Amino acid sequence: MAVTDAFAYAIAGLLFIQAVLRVKSAWSGRRRERTLWGAFAALAVSWLCRTSTVNDLLDATGILDLGFLAKHATAIVGICVLLRYVTAVYADAEGAADMRRSARISALVHRIAMRASVGTIAVMAATFIFLLNPPDTATLFFLERHEGDAGLPIYMGLFYLYMGAAAAVCAVQWGGAARVTPVRSVRIGMILMSCAMVLAVLYVLLRTAFVVVSTVTTVSDGASRAQEAFTDSLLYLFSLLWGIGAIAPVSRACSEQYRATRSLLSLHGLWRELAMAAPDVVRHRPSQLFARLPFAGQALDTFRDVFASPDASLLVRVNRYTVDIRDTIFELQRRVPTDLAECARDHAQSVPNAPQDTEIRAEALWIRAALLCGGPATPSKPIAPAPYPFDPGADPRHEVPHLRAVAAAYSHIHDSEARNVLATITADRALPPDARSH
Repeated sequence: MAVTDAFAYAIAGLLFIQAVLRVKSAWSGRRRERTLWGAFAALAVSWLCRTSTVNDLLDATGILDLGFLAKHATAIVGICVLLRYVTAVYADAEGAADMRRSARISALVHRIAMRASVGTIAVMAATFIFLLNPPDTATLFFLERHEGDAGLPIYMGLFYLYMGAAAAVCAVQWGGAARVTPVRSVRIGMILMSCAMVLAVLYVLLRTAFVVVSTVTTVSDGASRAQEAFTDSLLYLFSLLWGIGAIAPVSRACSEQYRATRSLLSLHGLWRELAMAAPDVVRHRPSQLFARLPFAGQALDTFRDVFASPDASLLVRVNRYTVDIRDTIFELQRRVPTDLAECARDHAQSVPNAPQDTEIRAEALWIRAALLCGGPATPSKPIAPAPYPFDPGADPRHEVPHLRAVAAAYSHIHDSEARNVLATITADRALPPDARSH
């Protein structure tokens, strides 16, 4: 395998992986997700058309250099769809007047680019068929194969004009967006993609200059190969920078998905037991579809709760778990003795060398004991909620780690320990007021 083929396969593979990872969001997402998927797919096909294997397959149709026409056409489609993505990004943005101006510019460029891409591909195809002579197959490079052909400046001029103009627009728009993007990973991605488009413009300028020079004068084979090597290096670097820049925002999303999955798995045991105790309080009840299976039933139900619930995303599911836990705890406050929190704290402080923080262990012990206190409040029972003096934090950034710690402590507390706390409360109440410890 030639080195150029290896580079082409590597870049096409990178783009195809991005396209595959975005299939779900492209299917159910907004216009910007669909257009970015289309750009990855089209540019991946364009890079595959650069490989000798695909070129040989297309040449087998009897139309020599068909692979070059397919490569150029799919590259134009990819760039056009990429401009549509830029327009979609700005259309979704809210904010300052300069952002709205950028949105108008992007929309105008996209409308022109859509019409121009169809016309450019049509004229290039006509030029390829009627104005280019049979290629010199002794060389691998398209410009050398058709050097001196009258149609070459028209064919390549149209291609480079379209690519250069589109790359310049993307470079300016992404560079401007990077200055105002608050998310660090997205800002880095925008900067990398903007730099990639600057290299694309430089590539187009150098190639255009060579086409002009080779049309009006004879260029030596050494000079031709040197410019091919240099401009191809720019093309590889441009494609890698753009691919990495496009991955940067995805890496942040993957990191968020990973953290959300960890949180869900950590909270699931606590959430499930609370939800089973108060099924009318939670939004979606825990799965019991596989409960009768002897070995893997619990694991399958956990998987279904964590990964197959009807929530829009894992992050939404984490928020639902935290809300369900808090709502159920509020329901439990109507079932428990009013001094349960105080007794749970005393018991947590009396345990030597406990692996958890005293407050965390006391909260977990309160929950475990509350689940043993029987059914919901009735008219014969007091309905005023018992105190719950444990601070979960003011926002999800603090609440989720707090509840994860409580869930970890809860898993290490047995029912016997919670019953001891409840028995202490009962025994305390049986004592005369002046003999009570609380």
